[in-house]
Amino acid sequence: MTYQTLALTNTDGTLIVKLNRPHAMNAFTVEMATELIDVFVAASQDDEVKAIVLTGEGKAFCAGMDLGSEGNVFGLDEDLAPTLEELTNRIDDPVMINGVRDTGGRVTLAMFDCNKPIIAAINGAAVGIGATMTLAADIRLASSKARIGFVFGKIGVTPEACSTWFLPRIVGMSKALEWVYSAELLSANDAKDGGLVTSISEPDDLLADALAMAKKFTDNRSPVATALARQMMYRNSALSHPMEAHKVDSLAIYYCSLDDGKEGVQSFLEKRDPTFTGRTSTMPDFYPWW
Repeated sequence: MTYQTLALTNTDGTLIVKLNRPHAMNAFTVEMATELIDVFVAASQDDEVKAIVLTGEGKAFCAGMDLGSEGNVFGLDEDLAPTLEELTNRIDDPVMINGVRDTGGRVTLAMFDCNKPIIAAINGAAVGIGATMTLAADIRLASSKARIGFVFGKIGVTPEACSTWFLPRIVGMSKALEWVYSAELLSANDAKDGGLVTSISEPDDLLADALAMAKKFTDNRSPVATALARQMMYRNSALSHPMEAHKVDSLAIYYCSLDDGKEGVQSFLEKRDPTFTGRTSTMPDFYPWW
Protein backbone atom coordinates (compact mmCIF):
# COMPACT_ATOMS: atom_id res chain seq x y z
CA MET A 1 0.00 0.00 0.00
CA THR A 2 1.22 3.52 -0.79
CA TYR A 3 1.30 6.05 2.04
CA GLN A 4 1.49 9.83 1.81
CA THR A 5 3.15 10.52 5.16
CA LEU A 6 5.15 7.33 5.78
CA ALA A 7 7.95 5.42 4.07
CA LEU A 8 8.16 1.66 4.69
CA THR A 9 11.04 -0.77 4.16
CA ASN A 10 11.26 -4.42 5.22
CA THR A 11 14.87 -5.24 6.10
CA ASP A 12 15.40 -8.93 6.87
CA GLY A 13 12.03 -9.16 8.60
CA THR A 14 12.21 -5.83 10.42
CA LEU A 15 9.71 -3.28 9.14
CA ILE A 16 11.25 0.20 9.18
CA VAL A 17 8.47 2.79 9.45
CA LYS A 18 9.71 6.31 8.74
CA LEU A 19 7.60 9.37 9.42
CA ASN A 20 8.05 11.00 6.04
CA ARG A 21 7.25 14.71 6.09
CA PRO A 22 10.83 16.01 6.42
CA HIS A 23 9.89 19.41 4.96
CA ALA A 24 7.71 19.90 8.06
CA MET A 25 10.00 18.11 10.53
CA ASN A 26 7.60 15.16 10.25
CA ALA A 27 4.86 17.11 11.99
CA PHE A 28 1.91 14.92 12.90
CA THR A 29 -1.39 15.13 11.00
CA VAL A 30 -4.69 13.27 11.07
CA GLU A 31 -3.64 11.61 7.81
CA MET A 32 -0.41 10.41 9.42
CA ALA A 33 -2.38 9.02 12.35
CA THR A 34 -4.67 7.07 10.01
CA GLU A 35 -1.70 5.69 8.09
CA LEU A 36 0.20 4.69 11.24
CA ILE A 37 -2.83 2.84 12.59
CA ASP A 38 -3.15 0.98 9.29
CA VAL A 39 0.53 0.02 9.35
CA PHE A 40 0.54 -1.30 12.92
CA VAL A 41 -2.72 -3.24 12.47
CA ALA A 42 -1.46 -4.82 9.23
CA ALA A 43 2.04 -5.57 10.55
CA SER A 44 0.57 -7.29 13.59
CA GLN A 45 -0.91 -9.98 11.32
CA ASP A 46 1.86 -10.02 8.68
CA ASP A 47 4.06 -13.10 9.06
CA GLU A 48 6.77 -11.40 6.98
CA VAL A 49 7.22 -8.82 9.75
CA LYS A 50 9.11 -9.95 12.83
CA ALA A 51 9.70 -6.56 14.45
CA ILE A 52 9.07 -2.87 13.78
CA VAL A 53 11.44 0.11 13.98
CA LEU A 54 9.74 3.52 14.09
CA THR A 55 11.89 6.51 13.15
CA GLY A 56 11.82 9.80 11.25
CA GLU A 57 13.05 10.88 7.83
CA GLY A 58 15.55 13.72 7.84
CA LYS A 59 16.75 15.62 10.91
CA ALA A 60 13.63 15.31 13.07
CA PHE A 61 11.70 12.41 14.52
CA CYS A 62 8.44 14.35 14.85
CA ALA A 63 8.04 18.01 15.77
CA GLY A 64 4.57 17.44 17.23
CA MET A 65 1.14 18.22 15.85
CA ASP A 66 1.04 20.26 12.66
CA LEU A 67 -0.35 23.46 14.18
CA GLY A 68 -0.82 25.12 10.82
CA SER A 69 -3.98 23.22 9.98
CA GLU A 70 -7.20 25.16 9.49
CA GLY A 71 -9.99 24.87 12.07
CA ASN A 72 -9.37 22.66 15.09
CA VAL A 73 -5.70 21.71 14.66
CA PHE A 74 -6.31 18.39 16.44
CA GLY A 75 -8.95 17.44 13.88
CA LEU A 76 -11.80 17.46 16.42
CA ASP A 77 -15.44 18.44 16.00
CA GLU A 78 -16.06 21.42 18.28
CA ASP A 79 -19.86 21.12 18.07
CA LEU A 80 -20.24 17.77 19.88
CA ALA A 81 -19.64 18.54 23.60
CA PRO A 82 -19.33 14.83 24.59
CA THR A 83 -19.51 13.45 28.11
CA LEU A 84 -17.31 10.62 29.39
CA GLU A 85 -20.37 8.34 29.56
CA GLU A 86 -21.29 9.14 25.96
CA LEU A 87 -17.75 8.56 24.75
CA THR A 88 -17.57 5.27 26.63
CA ASN A 89 -20.84 4.01 25.18
CA ARG A 90 -20.01 5.14 21.65
CA ILE A 91 -16.25 4.59 21.61
CA ASP A 92 -16.34 2.90 18.17
CA ASP A 93 -18.95 5.21 16.66
CA PRO A 94 -17.40 6.97 13.62
CA VAL A 95 -18.67 10.28 14.99
CA MET A 96 -16.62 9.76 18.16
CA ILE A 97 -13.64 8.31 16.32
CA ASN A 98 -13.41 11.22 13.90
CA GLY A 99 -14.69 14.06 16.05
CA VAL A 100 -13.74 13.38 19.66
CA ARG A 101 -11.13 10.68 20.12
CA ASP A 102 -7.52 11.82 20.35
CA THR A 103 -5.74 10.82 17.14
CA GLY A 104 -2.42 10.22 18.92
CA GLY A 105 -4.15 7.89 21.36
CA ARG A 106 -5.63 5.88 18.51
CA VAL A 107 -2.09 5.40 17.19
CA THR A 108 -0.60 4.31 20.52
CA LEU A 109 -3.52 1.94 21.12
CA ALA A 110 -2.78 0.31 17.76
CA MET A 111 0.86 0.01 18.83
CA PHE A 112 -0.19 -1.42 22.21
CA ASP A 113 -2.32 -4.09 20.52
CA CYS A 114 0.40 -5.03 18.03
CA ASN A 115 1.83 -8.56 18.11
CA LYS A 116 5.36 -7.49 17.16
CA PRO A 117 8.20 -5.93 19.17
CA ILE A 118 8.41 -2.19 18.48
CA ILE A 119 11.58 -0.12 18.76
CA ALA A 120 11.51 3.67 18.49
CA ALA A 121 14.71 5.15 17.03
CA ILE A 122 14.44 8.81 18.01
CA ASN A 123 16.69 10.49 15.45
CA GLY A 124 16.05 14.15 16.28
CA ALA A 125 13.40 16.46 17.71
CA ALA A 126 10.52 14.53 19.31
CA VAL A 127 8.03 16.98 20.77
CA GLY A 128 4.41 16.61 21.91
CA ILE A 129 2.92 13.67 20.04
CA GLY A 130 6.45 13.13 18.68
CA ALA A 131 7.45 12.23 22.24
CA THR A 132 4.29 10.49 23.41
CA MET A 133 3.93 8.13 20.44
CA THR A 134 7.31 6.62 21.34
CA LEU A 135 5.99 5.60 24.76
CA ALA A 136 3.99 2.75 23.20
CA ALA A 137 7.20 1.30 21.77
CA ASP A 138 8.86 -1.43 23.82
CA ILE A 139 12.31 0.14 23.62
CA ARG A 140 13.47 3.65 22.78
CA LEU A 141 16.91 4.41 21.35
CA ALA A 142 18.00 8.01 20.85
CA SER A 143 20.44 9.84 18.63
CA SER A 144 22.88 12.05 20.47
CA LYS A 145 21.11 14.91 18.68
CA ALA A 146 17.65 13.95 19.90
CA ARG A 147 15.62 16.46 21.87
CA ILE A 148 12.46 15.23 23.60
CA GLY A 149 9.74 17.39 25.08
CA PHE A 150 6.39 16.86 26.75
CA VAL A 151 5.53 20.49 26.03
CA PHE A 152 1.74 20.44 26.37
CA GLY A 153 1.64 23.00 29.16
CA LYS A 154 3.20 25.59 26.86
CA ILE A 155 0.21 25.47 24.50
CA GLY A 156 -2.50 25.02 27.12
CA VAL A 157 -3.43 21.38 26.54
CA THR A 158 -3.02 18.12 28.43
CA PRO A 159 -0.80 15.15 27.63
CA GLU A 160 -2.38 12.80 25.09
CA ALA A 161 -1.70 9.53 23.20
CA CYS A 162 -2.41 7.57 26.40
CA SER A 163 0.84 9.03 27.76
CA THR A 164 -0.58 9.44 31.27
CA TRP A 165 -0.82 5.62 31.30
CA PHE A 166 2.54 4.89 29.63
CA LEU A 167 4.93 7.55 30.94
CA PRO A 168 4.63 6.94 34.72
CA ARG A 169 5.07 3.21 34.10
CA ILE A 170 8.31 3.87 32.23
CA VAL A 171 9.99 6.59 34.31
CA GLY A 172 7.96 6.72 37.55
CA MET A 173 5.31 9.18 38.65
CA SER A 174 7.55 11.95 39.99
CA LYS A 175 9.75 12.10 36.91
CA ALA A 176 6.72 11.98 34.61
CA LEU A 177 5.11 14.89 36.43
CA GLU A 178 8.37 16.85 36.50
CA TRP A 179 8.77 16.53 32.73
CA VAL A 180 5.13 17.42 32.03
CA TYR A 181 5.02 20.34 34.48
CA SER A 182 8.30 21.86 33.25
CA ALA A 183 7.55 21.23 29.54
CA GLU A 184 11.29 21.54 28.94
CA LEU A 185 13.22 19.95 26.09
CA LEU A 186 15.25 17.00 27.32
CA SER A 187 18.62 16.10 25.85
CA ALA A 188 19.33 12.49 24.94
CA ASN A 189 21.37 12.23 28.15
CA ASP A 190 18.49 13.63 30.22
CA ALA A 191 16.15 11.06 28.69
CA LYS A 192 18.58 8.22 29.34
CA ASP A 193 19.24 9.32 32.92
CA GLY A 194 15.49 9.44 33.51
CA GLY A 195 14.97 5.93 32.15
CA LEU A 196 13.07 6.93 29.02
CA VAL A 197 15.63 5.73 26.48
CA THR A 198 17.81 2.64 26.68
CA SER A 199 20.87 3.90 24.86
CA ILE A 200 22.31 6.80 22.87
CA SER A 201 23.83 6.37 19.42
CA GLU A 202 25.66 8.67 17.09
CA PRO A 203 23.26 9.89 14.38
CA ASP A 204 24.77 7.75 11.63
CA ASP A 205 24.64 4.62 13.81
CA LEU A 206 21.13 4.93 15.24
CA LEU A 207 19.17 2.97 12.64
CA ALA A 208 21.79 0.22 12.46
CA ASP A 209 21.73 -0.08 16.26
CA ALA A 210 17.92 -0.33 16.21
CA LEU A 211 18.02 -3.01 13.50
CA ALA A 212 20.64 -4.96 15.46
CA MET A 213 18.40 -4.87 18.53
CA ALA A 214 15.40 -6.02 16.47
CA LYS A 215 17.45 -8.93 15.14
CA LYS A 216 18.46 -9.88 18.68
CA PHE A 217 14.80 -9.90 19.69
CA THR A 218 13.59 -12.03 16.77
CA ASP A 219 16.30 -14.43 15.55
CA ASN A 220 15.50 -18.01 16.60
CA ARG A 221 12.42 -16.83 18.46
CA SER A 222 8.86 -18.10 18.24
CA PRO A 223 6.73 -15.26 16.83
CA VAL A 224 3.74 -16.55 18.77
CA ALA A 225 5.58 -16.77 22.09
CA THR A 226 7.00 -13.29 21.53
CA ALA A 227 3.57 -11.87 20.76
CA LEU A 228 2.12 -13.51 23.86
CA ALA A 229 4.99 -12.31 26.06
CA ARG A 230 4.53 -8.73 24.82
CA GLN A 231 0.83 -8.62 25.62
CA MET A 232 1.25 -10.51 28.90
CA MET A 233 3.84 -8.03 30.15
CA TYR A 234 1.71 -4.97 29.40
CA ARG A 235 -1.64 -6.36 30.46
CA ASN A 236 -0.70 -8.63 33.37
CA SER A 237 1.40 -5.92 35.03
CA ALA A 238 -1.74 -3.79 35.34
CA LEU A 239 -3.82 -6.53 37.02
CA SER A 240 -4.81 -6.28 40.67
CA HIS A 241 -3.54 -9.70 41.85
CA PRO A 242 -0.89 -12.16 40.63
CA MET A 243 -3.54 -14.90 40.53
CA GLU A 244 -5.06 -13.12 37.53
CA ALA A 245 -1.68 -13.18 35.80
CA HIS A 246 -1.28 -16.84 36.76
CA LYS A 247 -4.43 -17.73 34.83
CA VAL A 248 -3.12 -16.12 31.65
CA ASP A 249 0.37 -17.57 32.18
CA SER A 250 -1.13 -21.02 32.51
CA LEU A 251 -3.02 -20.83 29.22
CA ALA A 252 -0.03 -19.33 27.41
CA ILE A 253 2.35 -22.06 28.59
CA TYR A 254 -0.25 -24.73 27.85
CA TYR A 255 -0.79 -23.71 24.23
CA CYS A 256 2.88 -22.95 23.53
CA SER A 257 3.83 -26.39 24.88
CA LEU A 258 1.67 -28.01 22.20
CA ASP A 259 3.47 -26.37 19.27
CA ASP A 260 6.61 -24.21 19.23
CA GLY A 261 7.46 -25.29 22.75
CA LYS A 262 8.03 -28.86 21.55
CA GLU A 263 10.41 -27.66 18.85
CA GLY A 264 12.18 -25.37 21.29
CA VAL A 265 12.85 -28.15 23.76
CA GLN A 266 13.91 -30.60 21.04
CA SER A 267 16.30 -28.11 19.43
CA PHE A 268 17.83 -27.40 22.84
CA LEU A 269 18.41 -31.10 23.47
CA GLU A 270 19.84 -31.56 19.98
CA LYS A 271 22.03 -28.44 20.27
CA ARG A 272 20.71 -26.83 17.07
CA ASP A 273 18.80 -23.72 16.07
CA PRO A 274 15.01 -24.12 16.36
CA THR A 275 12.65 -24.07 13.41
CA PHE A 276 9.48 -22.53 14.79
CA THR A 277 6.32 -22.89 12.73
CA GLY A 278 3.93 -20.72 14.74
CA ARG A 279 2.66 -17.57 13.05
CA THR A 280 1.05 -14.46 14.48
CA SER A 281 -1.58 -14.63 11.74
CA THR A 282 -2.87 -17.73 13.56
CA MET A 283 -2.68 -17.20 17.29
CA PRO A 284 -3.82 -19.79 19.91
CA ASP A 285 -7.55 -20.10 20.49
CA PHE A 286 -7.52 -18.26 23.83
CA TYR A 287 -5.98 -15.14 22.25
CA PRO A 288 -7.01 -12.43 22.84
CA TRP A 289 -7.93 -13.31 26.41
CA TRP A 290 -8.84 -9.78 27.54
